[in-house]
Amino acid sequence: MSDGQPDALAAEAAALDEGDVLRAVRKEFALDDGTVYLDGNSLGALPRTVAGRLAEVVGEEWGRLRIRSWTESGWWEAPERVGDRLGRLVGAAPGQLVVGDSTSVNVFKAVVAAVRLAGPGRDEVLVDAATFPTDGYIAASAARMTGCRIRTVDAWDVPAVAGPRTAVALVNHADYRSGRLHDMAGTTAAVHAAGARVVWDLCHSAGALPVGLDADGVDFAVGCTYKYLNGGPGAPAYLYVRRELQPRFDSPLPGWNSHADPFAMDSAYAPADGAARGRVGTPEILSLLALDAALDVWEDVALTDVRAKSLALTDFFLRCVEAYVPTGRVERITPAAHAERGSQVSLRCASGAAGVMQELIRRGVVGDFRRPDVLRFGFTPLYTGFAETRRAARVLGEVLAG
Repeated sequence: MSDGQPDALAAEAAALDEGDVLRAVRKEFALDDGTVYLDGNSLGALPRTVAGRLAEVVGEEWGRLRIRSWTESGWWEAPERVGDRLGRLVGAAPGQLVVGDSTSVNVFKAVVAAVRLAGPGRDEVLVDAATFPTDGYIAASAARMTGCRIRTVDAWDVPAVAGPRTAVALVNHADYRSGRLHDMAGTTAAVHAAGARVVWDLCHSAGALPVGLDADGVDFAVGCTYKYLNGGPGAPAYLYVRRELQPRFDSPLPGWNSHADPFAMDSAYAPADGAARGRVGTPEILSLLALDAALDVWEDVALTDVRAKSLALTDFFLRCVEAYVPTGRVERITPAAHAERGSQVSLRCASGAAGVMQELIRRGVVGDFRRPDVLRFGFTPLYTGFAETRRAARVLGEVLAG
């Protein structure tokens, strides 16, 4: 059946698009209507406001004001200012989140700081067995440096495994490969009951669904901003430190930007108060201000609407896959339960998965491939529609039937 021959799913997609409360937000992004972009879980689309804002930063703030922009254009305070804007999207009250460095660097800060907060005899770092590799690498290095051992466990087993030797658990909120969403509130409470701390990686959840860092009592959280937050390639990451822990947050990277009086140029380090204690060196101003502009698209967006649409999109995609894809060609590995699903659908394709994704991209459906056999489709509610979701499933079916 060609796209020119309507079916019941086509009519349903049209009705869903018509009733989409986020439909108008799509125009805020630079998108090619001929392409179905389902890779926002790797790199979000470009918000239209960013190019003009960057031109202003380069031409006026850097080009004309130059060094004066650190004060006159608010460059110096930008990591905390943008951090507070991000805080709204992850359930963090102002003053607890700072933007800067990479996710990897912030994982290192958080894990080491958590170990330093641990009491005597706590020499174990729990790591999500399915974690994104860099988190595992960083955690292993942090453990070696602090005299701890790594214990790898399935994320859903962390509450049962955390015990008297546990210093910190490092857990991904949403699994990057399968899209499985883990229980932040329950896991955090269980780790705390065991006397330990928890670090959450929000890379695949922030911007795709509501996150409640304060409400769930999270100790530390990190995340990137170039996926569902659309900050651009290499956009700076962020670090959340719960307010009550900030006075005891002992960063393993005490740079001059996190000094209580950075321009005193004192040889002795004295940490700043608040979120600034998580800073290290000079902020990445161009990418930081590009992110700031990208966050404008969120001003009138309710995260409850984002989550509702995310679940509706992924549900609809799975139904379309069932209708259009030949039986037995793919296997869903993303959980069916809404409480356990992020904003992506991952399908195991046992035969030629890499070639299948290449052909999908050639035909204008952009997802991605994870070795050895996983096809990933990320659904960004701010700009993904139901008609294009249906089209993606139809093209997948045609490729696999060919």
